[in-house]
Amino acid sequence: MPNKTIYVSDEDLKLFTRAQELVGGNLSGAIVTALRRYIELEEGRIEGFEEIVLPVGHNGVRQVRFSGALLGESRDFDAEGNVQTHIQVFRSRKGKFVLHIHAADWNDYSANFNWLKEMKSWRGLLGVGDPSWGDYTLTIVDTIEELQDSIPAKLYERVADIADRPAVEDLDI
Repeated sequence: MPNKTIYVSDEDLKLFTRAQELVGGNLSGAIVTALRRYIELEEGRIEGFEEIVLPVGHNGVRQVRFSGALLGESRDFDAEGNVQTHIQVFRSRKGKFVLHIHAADWNDYSANFNWLKEMKSWRGLLGVGDPSWGDYTLTIVDTIEELQDSIPAKLYERVADIADRPAVEDLDI
């Protein structure tokens, strides 16, 4: 097995010691895991992807994370003006399509509204932007066509148009 020597500054020694404790003594395993994660994130960033963290479930109590790129989004109210919907469509680094929908029913406003949380921001207090409560759903599909009946037609046209293109197009100019 090849041997590599890593020189560690005195300031970073505590970091290496803590990593070794967390992995049960196998420091090389911790370093390899960290390098794999770093390479994955950096290669994704170079390809135009970023780390996406989204709330999921009732009031967004859980979070999910993946590497992806936003293809398009829309915000709208239902016909009665009660349910505000924020729809986002992402392409994951592995080629899947991710549909994230946040629906906030303003009829539930008084029951779900957290005044203390919303008062921390004047935007939240005035009702500007998306509410922090409601239902957050996440759907993952293999093809963009699978989303056609789940999103507004104009949003589908936009994401279908850019779905097969690279996340970032490099121009040689």
